[in-house]
Amino acid sequence: MSVVTRLDSAISQLDTLLAPQTRGLLSNAAVNRSVAAIEEKKAENDAKKSTMTKTTTGTATPSTTTDETTGWLLDAVSKRPIDPATGAAISQKQWKKLKTKAFKDREKQKKEQLKAQEAARKLQAKLAAAVSIQADASLPTATRIHVRQAASFIGQRVELRGWVQYVRKQAHVMFVELRDGTGSPPRLQCVFNGALCNTKDAILLNREATMIVFGTLVARTANAKDARVCELNVDYYQVIGAADADVNNIVNDSALPQVQLDQRHWVIRHERTAIMLRMRCYLTQAFRDFFYSRDMIEVTPPTLVQTQVEGGSTLFPLQYFGETAYLTQSSQLYLETCLPALGSVFCIMPSYRAEHSSTRRHLAEYTHVEAELPFIAFGDLLDLLEDMVTSVCRSVCAQHAELLNHARRLNHCTWPSDTPEAKEECPDFVPPSEKFVRLTHAEAIAFCNQHGIKNVIKDENDNVIEEREFRDGEDISEAPERKMIDMIGKPVFLIKFPADIKSFYMAKCKDAKHLTESVDLLLPSVGEIVGGSMREYDYDAVMQGFKTHDIDPTPYYWYTDLRKYGTQPHGGFGLGLERFLCW
Repeated sequence: MSVVTRLDSAISQLDTLLAPQTRGLLSNAAVNRSVAAIEEKKAENDAKKSTMTKTTTGTATPSTTTDETTGWLLDAVSKRPIDPATGAAISQKQWKKLKTKAFKDREKQKKEQLKAQEAARKLQAKLAAAVSIQADASLPTATRIHVRQAASFIGQRVELRGWVQYVRKQAHVMFVELRDGTGSPPRLQCVFNGALCNTKDAILLNREATMIVFGTLVARTANAKDARVCELNVDYYQVIGAADADVNNIVNDSALPQVQLDQRHWVIRHERTAIMLRMRCYLTQAFRDFFYSRDMIEVTPPTLVQTQVEGGSTLFPLQYFGETAYLTQSSQLYLETCLPALGSVFCIMPSYRAEHSSTRRHLAEYTHVEAELPFIAFGDLLDLLEDMVTSVCRSVCAQHAELLNHARRLNHCTWPSDTPEAKEECPDFVPPSEKFVRLTHAEAIAFCNQHGIKNVIKDENDNVIEEREFRDGEDISEAPERKMIDMIGKPVFLIKFPADIKSFYMAKCKDAKHLTESVDLLLPSVGEIVGGSMREYDYDAVMQGFKTHDIDPTPYYWYTDLRKYGTQPHGGFGLGLERFLCW
């Protein structure tokens, strides 16, 4: 029954009850008009609610008008912008926020434009007033030098070529730090005065431009922050290769690691990275000098191989002319084949692990210093490792101590402070002088448990499952190992690991067959830098090792032949150059 019908019935009943003089006042027509008005109002409200719901939760009806703030089309009903992502009109509050942000952005853009215009105007004015310079023929002939030689030529006129590391311009003077890859620090301050600052080249000079400068070296006072004893008073110069002004916006030391990796060709120009590359060169040379002093022969093993050394998930597989091959994890097995031909051998070659280069410990590609020596015992191997680390440290410090300590300060959080507290936190590097601590794996387990260093058990997603004391025979992971070595505070030989957590080629201890004659060298603040062992040289034992580790010995026929024809006790090691450099 409709509303009108029900009202007509009610009115009829009222008519029978009301007095005759009042009967008929409420006519059907009047009621119909009232009801129609009510229903019309109700329909209008329902339509508004439907429209509001549709524009906020459903698809709006776009118009042909575009909102100036967002650039989005306006909703035909609500007149608010339609978000392209949702297809619905945004709320009034959201629109207000967008308008406020757009206004601020426009104001900021206007300021930047005005600033750029003013800078361009000033630059054009300077260029219009630029002067030209000529070399003074009356001056003595300049001696061409490198930055590292500067201190020996104080008071003389010299010529220097290099790249602009920093440039600082003032009203009538300009300071340029010029680098050429030598010296400590590897740059020389060049001072430009008067007309030299007002040439077109000087006005447009930016970082990374290449220059030839002429001038006289003068003494200056060194201090804790800057140990240089001289600077160059420039009398003439030439810009060989200019650099655009946007060079300052490409990358800097505070950029995210991924940005720096993508812009590596720029990062290596920064002083910190450049010094690391130089120290890497000197360190590599020191290792070679040590090995040559022991009459060891350097070989260059292949990096594409068909066998594994460490195995597991860190192998880099690839197809090599239809056959499966790998990027080498280690050159150890190849070095072993050279022993009968060359005696003691070593190599400094790249090795690869299928691990993300996202920590200081893991690198997908790194430099591997490896050596193999015949007719030695386990004690001989430990003595050689200790002698090698000590000798290399002494050699580098004797020749490059100034550069080494400058690099340490540059990379320390206290830089550039020269307070006594800062010097105490970042002291100069001192080569190890005491005997290395020798600690068996069992003793290391006991040390961790006694000093509250827990074994943190994690799942495959790196979530912590359990923290508890170490049990006998368990592997000590990186974090507990680092805590232990930092507590000891000295280089430590961690020796005699259980056989079931080490590789198949490691020799067993003669007095304990469940242990191996293996060693990790641990350094404070770095952790493991060397892994080594005596190699299993008995044929049957090697074949059993293949079987235990589920490795097919067929591709290793050349390796097993070493145990069949003239086997001998031998041992070796691998050192990560990058980790050693961190120390």
